[in-house]
Amino acid sequence: MAAKKASIKTAEVPGPKSQELMKLKEKYVSKAISIGQPVFIEKALGSLLSDIDGNTFIDMGSGIGVMNVGHSNPEVVTAIKKQAEKFTHLCFMVTPYEGYVRLAEKLAQVAPHPGLAKSALFNAGAEAVENAVKISRSFTKRPAVFSFVHAFHGRTMMAMALTSKEMPYKAGFGPLPESYKVEFAYCYRCPFKMEYPSCGVACADKIDEIWSTPQFQGKVACLVGEPIAGEGGFIVPPKEFYAKITKICRKHGTLYVDDEIQTGAGRTGKMWCIQHWPGVEPDILVSGKGIGGGFPVSATTGRVEIMDVVQPGGLGGTFGGNAVACAAALAQFEIIEKAIKNVPKINAYMTRRLKEMQQRYPIIGDIRGMGAMMAIELVSDPKTKTPAAKETKAIKGAAFKKGMILLTCGTLDNVIRLHPSMVMPDEILEQAMDILEASIEEVAKGGA
Repeated sequence: MAAKKASIKTAEVPGPKSQELMKLKEKYVSKAISIGQPVFIEKALGSLLSDIDGNTFIDMGSGIGVMNVGHSNPEVVTAIKKQAEKFTHLCFMVTPYEGYVRLAEKLAQVAPHPGLAKSALFNAGAEAVENAVKISRSFTKRPAVFSFVHAFHGRTMMAMALTSKEMPYKAGFGPLPESYKVEFAYCYRCPFKMEYPSCGVACADKIDEIWSTPQFQGKVACLVGEPIAGEGGFIVPPKEFYAKITKICRKHGTLYVDDEIQTGAGRTGKMWCIQHWPGVEPDILVSGKGIGGGFPVSATTGRVEIMDVVQPGGLGGTFGGNAVACAAALAQFEIIEKAIKNVPKINAYMTRRLKEMQQRYPIIGDIRGMGAMMAIELVSDPKTKTPAAKETKAIKGAAFKKGMILLTCGTLDNVIRLHPSMVMPDEILEQAMDILEASIEEVAKGGA
């Protein structure tokens, strides 16, 4: 890695202008809308954020995995401007336009297998999930929908029901639509108290057992799963897991819906994360976040016979596949296809640094992830694996004071996730890891 340092500045955080806006936020914005850090960003370029008080931060959150090719990428911005000069909105269901069709075509071209050939476009990832469930029910003529423990699929009613974590995502919003959970392959904290690989991925076998009971036999429309559990803690299942899962789905006539909202668009070193499990072919793939270049666009992409089963007019939405968002997405995909080759280098450097930190700081219980999507799970005792939620929050705060935006996650609130862009310069990534290490050391020594 290069020795050159990024120009970051955190003289007063939060500064007076951000403090003033925070007062207005408290007055006019619902308190239910929480924020990670009390600074208001004025400009974002590449991997750096600048707030209205002149402070500059390294962005290791990427807008929660959205800005895969960096903020304000010139090619994406040019595409946005070009489309905006033509028109900003025409509902595709009323008067169609080329961008929608071209993005659907692109999604078919880059799909993890040729069978995923047709798409419907929406705004947010949760919409794509909701529509995947609707389509699955329509195709199978079955009611039951399953997801995994530790899953996050969104905040709309069905997506929230599929989400695992109660607080803050589900508390007080019930009753929710009927859905069911099965255990995920969380090997660091195996729910069956077994060891990998001798377990034989028993968590997958359990699904077969559940679906064979009278309650569910012939009644399960779909299983919705993330290749890597994102909000649940960047949990990576073993190599056998998804082959077993899809085999079980085929046995029971159940569709497998691959949620690539956070893991997709090149972030893990392949266009879609599920491609790290060779031979696994989802029936439906949902995407969002990183496909849009910072604009709200999502997609439900599936096999032709599945996507065409719904009656005309059964899917859609006023803003779904907005023209400017489609232009941004099409430009973004071109950059992603070039930038993917940089992801292994980013992963190798982060992995090496994290392993070195783990040797020095026992608070790091587990290191996991793929590509530019890495995480550390923090524990107060590596033997008992007691979650270190308080320390996790403290490390995030210490890094912020040093000039870096970090995100946390995990069902137990004890995971720090690293979400750099796929094109983060070497010197900025090096500085980011230096700040992370300094923050861990500070908290480990009781300084935060």
